[in-house]
Formats: sequence, structure tokens, C-alpha cells
Amino acid sequence: MTEQCGMVDSVNLPNGYSSADVERWVTEPNKGVDRTEFARDRARIMHSSALRRLGVKTQVMVAGQDDFPRTRLTHSLECAQVGRELGASLGCNPDLVDAACLSHDLGHPPFGHNGESALNKLAADIGGFEGNAQSFRLLTRLEPKTFTDELSPRPNASIGLNLTRATLDAASKYPWARKPGSNKFGVYDDDVDVFTWMRADRSGTETCFEAQVMDWSDDVSYSVHDIEDAIHAGHLTVDILASADGRTEVIEIARSWYGEQFEAAGLDAALQRLYDLPCWPQTFDGTTHSMAALKNTTSTLVGRFCIAAASATRKEFGTDALTRYSANLIVPEEARYEVTALKALAARFVMNRSGVDAIYAHQRQQIADLVGAISDDPIARLDPLHRELWIAEKTPEAKARCVIDQVASLTDVSVVQWHTAMCA
Repeated sequence: MTEQCGMVDSVNLPNGYSSADVERWVTEPNKGVDRTEFARDRARIMHSSALRRLGVKTQVMVAGQDDFPRTRLTHSLECAQVGRELGASLGCNPDLVDAACLSHDLGHPPFGHNGESALNKLAADIGGFEGNAQSFRLLTRLEPKTFTDELSPRPNASIGLNLTRATLDAASKYPWARKPGSNKFGVYDDDVDVFTWMRADRSGTETCFEAQVMDWSDDVSYSVHDIEDAIHAGHLTVDILASADGRTEVIEIARSWYGEQFEAAGLDAALQRLYDLPCWPQTFDGTTHSMAALKNTTSTLVGRFCIAAASATRKEFGTDALTRYSANLIVPEEARYEVTALKALAARFVMNRSGVDAIYAHQRQQIADLVGAISDDPIARLDPLHRELWIAEKTPEAKARCVIDQVASLTDVSVVQWHTAMCA
């Protein structure tokens, strides 16, 4: 790909953003009337097939088994609503933060983090698999919308949705390539050219302010809503935090999964604070009153965590509009401990619940079987989009990545259907 970006008239710039922020890899005229470049980005993501597929991908509970729990799509929509309001309160362009939140999980494969772990193992020899790097790949390569010209090193090649620099940057939780000893990264080696363009003069790993808002909105959304889903499904009883033994189990998970920088005493205090809140439900039986009480818990907690971050950030950086690299989101320690405690609570009683290991093993085997079956005959077994990409690639490693892309694109339902058709 070659850089073909153009400047935007400063008259049309969103407040607080530069012409460089709204550049696209390939210049495209804005066909909308009085529509900002960030609103345009949001619309492209909203209408993408990758976003639609999240409707049948696991958030915590397996998608399609019950009507109530979140999917990756409903989580992304809720994250976007939280991020939009939090970002706007701090001076960010709301469409930009909304677009980043809608994008942040696009690359997640079937079966949630279990599927991500399986694909990372299968892709170990070609650079691994990471959901955030896959999201970037979808936005800049796999979701067809715009193409390079005939003079490009890769003529007439897909460059994905061709989003603005600022939107791509805001959607990047981990703005760095793969590092030894870490499974968290935001770009594969194949996609470094557009990634380098996106980061412009940024040589470090600092995330932009909008990405920090997106990241906290994601943490807040899934920590709170996963608890709501767990209580509704009967995996978590509302009085578990009253038990010292129950809290100890959660604390062990929190420190194991999220790091020993979270002290046990601080986590225990956070769990007790949450349980002592007037909004914490006392019972749950699925009736209208208990459902309303549970919903009140979720909305109160979301507000609690967003207000804490917004207030602390304003105290540190003042009342000006905060955008790009002008500030950092300040999350008070108390709020961070409470969100981590909630994530660990869901991890203990949902992701680690009794009997789930056998389910996870079966899911990983299905993914491994499919990667093997498709690799045996990619021309016949890849869908038309991924077959075209596979044919165009020149190296075995790049072709293998196309197979991983194909399996990652599948939903919880379609991966089972494909497995039945190819591996039975």
C-alpha cells in the first residue's frame, strides 16, 4: 500500500481535531451533507458485516443458548453508549469515541476468549492471533469498502473501511506489534504499513485519550453487564459477597487473572463496598421487581465508574476539551479495584463454573479441526472473499494467515455448521 491521503478543509474539522486526524489512507469525497469525517467512520462500522457477525459471537455465555445474555454485538453497542457519553463529557468527539467502541471487539473469533486462545496456539508459527490485532486487520484490510489504485505496490487491493487516522488510533487498545513474552498486541507484521501511517509521529506505545475512554468504557460495560447476565442465568447468587469465603475465591481469581498489583485487602474492601451499596440487589427470582432492581444495579454502577473517571480527569486536566494526546484518563484506584473485583466475580462464577472445562475443550477442538480441514483444501473450503485473498498471497505464512482469518470470522453457530460439513 502507498500513502494516498489528502487534507480536509479546516472549516469542516471537528472541534479539537487537526486536519491530520481526519486524513484517510486513500482520499474519498464526503458524500454526506454536514456530516463530519468521524460520523462517516461510525456509519461505516455500523454497516459492516464484521459488526453484524458479533450478534452470534460469545460475550460470556455461549451465543444462541438463551435470549437474555449479551453477545459481542450487544456488548459493543452498550460499550459505545457508555463511551459516547463519557467521551463527550470530557470534550472528545462523540462519534469518534462511539466508532472506536463499536470497533474494539470486531476481531474476536467464535467462542470468545477461549476461541482466541485456540487460534493463538494454531497461529504460533505465523505471528500468533490476538483479537485486537485482528480488529485492526478487519478495519484496514478484510472488511471490503475501499481499494488502492493501480500504482500501489498492491494494485487494487482492499484497504478495509479506510477510516480516519484518529478513529483507527482510538480503536487501538495496544498500539504496538507483538513483543516476546506477551500475548497482547495491536497489529500483525502484515499490517504494519498502515499502522505506522496511523501512528504518524508517535514512536512509543502511548494510547490516545479517546482510546483510553474506549478502554475504560469497555471495562465498565463488561464488568457490570457480565454480572447482570450471571445473576440472571443463576450462576451467581446476589449474596455471595456477604461470605468471606466467597470473597476470597474472587480475590484469588482477580490476582491470578489481572495481576498481583491488585492487593488482596484492596480487593476485599472493594467487594464489601459493592455489596454495601443501596443498589446491590438483595434477592433475585426473575420477577418484574427483581429484574428492575437488577437493572438499577447495573445503571448505578456504570454511572458510578464513569463519574469517578470523569471527575478525576477534570480535576487533573481542567475544563478544556480533552482530545488525542492532550491528556490521560484518570481512573481513581477505588474505581479500578471495584471494576477488577466485578470482572473477577464473573470469571469465578461464569468462566470458571463447574463443567465448563469440557465445553471449552470441545470448542478448541472444533476450531483446530476446522483450521486443519480448510488448510487441506483452501480453494474448495474457503469462502469467496478469503479464497481470493488466499490466492493473492505469495508466501505460505500469508496463506496460512488467510485460513486463520476465515475461522476467526465465523460465528458460534457457523463454526459448528462448518465443522459438521467438513469434519464429520
